[in-house]
Amino acid sequence: MVDELKSAHDYICTTEKELLAGNATEHTHRPALKALIESLAAGVTATNEPSRIECGAPDFVVTKGALTVGYVEAKDVGKSLDEAKKSEQLERYLASLSNLILTDYLEFRWYVDGERRLSARLGTLTKEGKVKCDKAGVQSVAELLDNFLAHKAKAVGTPKELALRMARLAHLIRNLIVNA
Repeated sequence: MVDELKSAHDYICTTEKELLAGNATEHTHRPALKALIESLAAGVTATNEPSRIECGAPDFVVTKGALTVGYVEAKDVGKSLDEAKKSEQLERYLASLSNLILTDYLEFRWYVDGERRLSARLGTLTKEGKVKCDKAGVQSVAELLDNFLAHKAKAVGTPKELALRMARLAHLIRNLIVNA
């Protein structure tokens, strides 16, 4: 837990420094987020801008060895995650990706099979561009990220579950073809 708190502190400091420079964009904070995720468990790799998958191109794919653990979609600091969730892009991701984090780099929302499991906030952004840290929030984010990294996809248990998963994928493919 001490290492997680140090990693979170380093992440907040880096993010705040980038914000105070005055020219940060959504992409500016990705190296700090990558370092945070990779610091939480041995063998975890967070790949920024991975290859496209059927439902689009999430900002990160998180793997452990050859196994995909989940995906992360990041929005700029201060952007409304409620608005982002309503977008066509996030609707595709939530329908297709079983383990997803949506973040604005300070707030983290963890979704499993399209349903929100946990939310946590490291802190809030002040008018001066500084991050006001929330100690309880830091521990909550560490717990959220630990759960995200430990998540195991559900095995298909019945023919009905398989049919529902296949139908969801067929619907996604149909939408991609119509859009193309």
